[in-house]
Amino acid sequence: MLFHMSIAAADPRHVATVLAELIGGEAMPFPPVSQDGWMALADDGRGTSIEVYPAGTLLREAEGDADAYGEPGGLDRFTASHGAFGTALEMDEVMAIAHREGWPAKYRKRGDMFGVVELWIEGRQMMEILTPSMQAEYLATMTRAHWSAQLAAGAPL
Repeated sequence: MLFHMSIAAADPRHVATVLAELIGGEAMPFPPVSQDGWMALADDGRGTSIEVYPAGTLLREAEGDADAYGEPGGLDRFTASHGAFGTALEMDEVMAIAHREGWPAKYRKRGDMFGVVELWIEGRQMMEILTPSMQAEYLATMTRAHWSAQLAAGAPL
């Protein structure tokens, strides 16, 4: 189970606010790593959250008995890091939010298995948003048995 993940954004507060809207939660300050950090905390009973740090923040290992810390660093436009999150919203509502924010978004089918809304936060950070019907597809296909069968059959994933 994924409890939380972090991403970087030019406007962490705004991005956390929009993500909170998508995952049915609230945006709140998250200062442990960065004084300008925010998080979208879902109201799902599991503490699911997305931490949003200022773009360019690097996580570093601390010496001895101390927590990791964040420090300013370089800024890459794109990253391989992404996540998939469920929403109670329908696709037209997700697309309306993306349009309102000016963020590219489109429906994609991943390997003929499950659909996602591919949402590009601030035009640079991909996040996959799954509506209730997409979540059902995901849960039906993303199992070890199904994945193994697809690999054995030589299916293009």
